Amino acid sequence: MGAAHPTEMSIEQGAAAAVARLTVVPQRRYGIWVGTAFALLLAFLIVRAFASNPAFAWETAAGYIFHPSIMRGLANTLILTVVIMALAIVIGTVIAIMRVSPSPVLRGFAGVYVWFFRGVPALIQLIFWFNLSLLVREVSLTLPFLGTIFSARTNDFMTPFFSAVIALSLCEAGYMAEIIRAGIKSVPSGQAEAASALGMPYRMILKRITLPQAMRFVLPPTGNEAINLLKMTSLVTFIAVDDLFYSAQSIYARTFETIPLLIVVAFWYLAVVSIMSVGQHFLERYFGRSDTRRDPLTMRALRNAISLRGIAR
Repeated sequence: MGAAHPTEMSIEQGAAAAVARLTVVPQRRYGIWVGTAFALLLAFLIVRAFASNPAFAWETAAGYIFHPSIMRGLANTLILTVVIMALAIVIGTVIAIMRVSPSPVLRGFAGVYVWFFRGVPALIQLIFWFNLSLLVREVSLTLPFLGTIFSARTNDFMTPFFSAVIALSLCEAGYMAEIIRAGIKSVPSGQAEAASALGMPYRMILKRITLPQAMRFVLPPTGNEAINLLKMTSLVTFIAVDDLFYSAQSIYARTFETIPLLIVVAFWYLAVVSIMSVGQHFLERYFGRSDTRRDPLTMRALRNAISLRGIAR
C-alpha cells in the first residue's frame, strides 16, 4: 500500500488535536439519582420491616427448611415439573406442526386444541380430570372376535398424581404449541422452499432445517414457561397431591405456624427458580452463539478510534 498523502495526514492530525482540546462534560441525570435514592430507601425500609417484625419468626422458619415433609414435597414438585414439562413439549411440538400443516383439517384440530386448553383455567381442568370417574366409571378396550382385552375402573388409575400430570400437561401443551409455532414461523420460508426444491421430504425439512433454527427463538419463552409451570404445580394442592405447598399446609394446619411455613415454601421456590434461571441463561447462550460474531463495521470503527487516539498522543 502507498504512503498516505501529506494533506490527508495534516487533516487527520488537525482533527485529532481538535478532539484532544474538547472538554467532556458528563450529562446530569437528576431523574436517575432521585430514582436510585428512592429505591435504596424503599429497600432499607423493607429489610428493616422484615428483620424487626417478630411475627415472621425467622428462627422457626429456619428450623423447617430441611424438614423431612418439606423435602418430600419439594421432590414431588420437581418430579411433577419435569414430567409435565417433558410431556407438554412433546404434545406441543406435535400440535405446532399440525398448526403449520398444509392440511386444513389438521390446522383446525390444532387450533381448537389451543383455543380450549388455553381458554379453560388450569384449576378447572385439574378438578375435572380428578373427577373423571363421575363421567367414565370404567375404561375398557374391546376388539371384535377377541372380546375385552383391557378393563379397569377409572378410580383405580386416576390417582391425584396421575390426574395432575394429565391435566397440567394438556394445559401447558397449549402454550408450548404457540411458542413452537412462533419459532417455526420465525425461520425464513425460503430455506424450506429451497430444501423442498431439492427433493427433501417435509419431515426431514422440519428435523434438519426448521426446528434446529427455531430453537433459538423457542428456548427463552420455554424457560419462562418452565418457571411458570413450577409455580403452577402448587394448584395440585386442591386435589391432595403431596407437593411442596401441600406439605407446608399439612404442618401449619397442626402447629398454626402459618407465616414461617409460607416463608419456607417461598424460599424453596425462589431457590429452584434461581437455579433454573441460571440454566436457562447458559442454554440461551449456547443456542444463540451464532449471534456473538463480531460486526466488521463496528470493528472498523473501533480501529479508527484507536488510531486517532494514537495520533493525538
